[in-house]
Amino acid sequence: MKKSFKQLRLHYPVFEYASYEWKINHKTGEVLVSFVFHILDDNKKIFQTFKPTSTFQLSNHLQKEINLKWLDILVFSIGMVEMISYWKCTCSPIIKVTSGALSCEQETWWKKLYFFGLQEFLYLNNISILQEELFTFDVSSKDTPSFNIPIKNTSGNIIPIGGGKDSSVTLNILKDNQENNLCLIINPREASRTSAKTAGYDKKKLLIINRKIDKKLLVLNSQGFLNGHTPFSAMLAFYSICAAYLTNNKNIALSNESSADEPTIHGSIINHQYSKSLEFENDFREYVSDHISKDINYFSLLRPLNELQITNLFSRTPQYFNQFKSCNVGSKSDIWCCSCPKCLFVYIMLGSFISPSVLQNIFGENLLQKSELTEYFDQLIGDRQTKPFECVGTVQEIRASISETIGKWYKGKPLPLLFQNFKITDSDQKKYLELLKEKGNMENIPKDLLAVLGF
Repeated sequence: MKKSFKQLRLHYPVFEYASYEWKINHKTGEVLVSFVFHILDDNKKIFQTFKPTSTFQLSNHLQKEINLKWLDILVFSIGMVEMISYWKCTCSPIIKVTSGALSCEQETWWKKLYFFGLQEFLYLNNISILQEELFTFDVSSKDTPSFNIPIKNTSGNIIPIGGGKDSSVTLNILKDNQENNLCLIINPREASRTSAKTAGYDKKKLLIINRKIDKKLLVLNSQGFLNGHTPFSAMLAFYSICAAYLTNNKNIALSNESSADEPTIHGSIINHQYSKSLEFENDFREYVSDHISKDINYFSLLRPLNELQITNLFSRTPQYFNQFKSCNVGSKSDIWCCSCPKCLFVYIMLGSFISPSVLQNIFGENLLQKSELTEYFDQLIGDRQTKPFECVGTVQEIRASISETIGKWYKGKPLPLLFQNFKITDSDQKKYLELLKEKGNMENIPKDLLAVLGF
C-alpha cells in the first residue's frame, strides 16, 4: 500500500547526502564513483542507507593528468542529481548536504531542477506543493571555490547514444567528423552499441558508463514508499560533463529536439521531457559556466529541428531501420513491445515517410490495427487532457504526420483501425509542410556544426 506523502515527510524529515568517493585506474582507463545517502527518521537516526555506484570505462581516452579538486566537484555534482532517485521515496523536507558546499545561488538552481524535473512524479502521486515548500537545504558550507576546469581539445565531440532514432540522426549528421567524435553510452544495450557500430564507431570509440542503483531503493518502493519518474537527462548531463573532463573533450552534442518543450499536460508546467527542454539546457549551461567550466559546451545538435524533421532525416538512413529501438518497456530485452505509447508514437511518425510494409517489418506487426492502443492514440492526437508520459512529439506534429500518412498511402483504400475515426482538419494538412520547413532555436550550437546541419 502506498504510503502518505505527509506521513513520510513527518517520519523521515531529513535526507542526507553524506559522502562520495572516486577511484582512478589508469591501467584499465576506469574511474569508479560511489555515493552514500541516508534517510534519517524523526529521532535523527539512520533509517536507510543507499550506496549507488557508477563506473566510467574510458580505456585509452582517460587523460593522464587528473586534477583532484576538479574531479571532486564533478563527482559531487553527479551525486546531487543521483540523489533525486533516492530522496523522492520519502520527499524529506530537509536535504542535508554534508559532502560538499553549495552557495545560495546553487541551492536555488538545484531547487528548480528538483521541482520541475519531478513534476510528473508529483502529479501522478497526487502531490500538490509549492516550489519553496518542497524542501530546504541544510549545507555544511556555502563557501564554494571559484575555478574554471580547462579543456584543451576544443574540436572533440562527445555524442550520447541511446539507441533510438534521434541519436542515430546525430551520428549520421556528424559522420564526416568521426576522428573527433566519441560515443557516450550509459548502461549499454544492443541497440545503442549497434547504432554506434553502424555509424562507423568501433569499441575503441565508445565511452561506457555502467550505472548501478542501490537495490534497497526497489525494496522500499515495494513497501509503498513513493516512486516515479526522475529527470534522466539531467543525470546524463552531469555524467557527460564529467566524461568531457576525464577525456579532455569540449563539446557534448545531445539529440534533444524542439518538440521536447511542449508540456505533457496542456497549459501546465508538467513536462515528462523537462530535462530535455531548451529551458533546462540553458539553465545547465549557465550552471556549468558559473560553477564548473567555461570551456565545456553542452548543447543539443537537433534543437533547431522538430520531431517531424528528425523523422524525415531518419527515414533516409535505412541502415538503422532494423537496429534502432526507442521503446522503454522493451529496453531490457532490446525489443519493440508494440503495446506502449512510445512504440505507437514512433510508428505514427515514421508512417508519413516509410511505406506501411516496411514499417510493419521494423516493428513485426501493424500497430495501427491494435484496438488496445486506442486510448494512447487519443492521447497522442490531443483528444485527452494529457499526452502519454513518454518522450513523444507535439500533438500538432502527430496530427500532421497522420494526415500525410493517410493522403500518401491510403487513398482509395480502407483505413487502419486507429485512423478510422480520425478527423483531418485543414490545419493538419497545412502544418505538415510548415513543420518540415520550420527552424527552431540554434543559439547554443557551434557555428561549424550549424553549417553541417545546413543552417
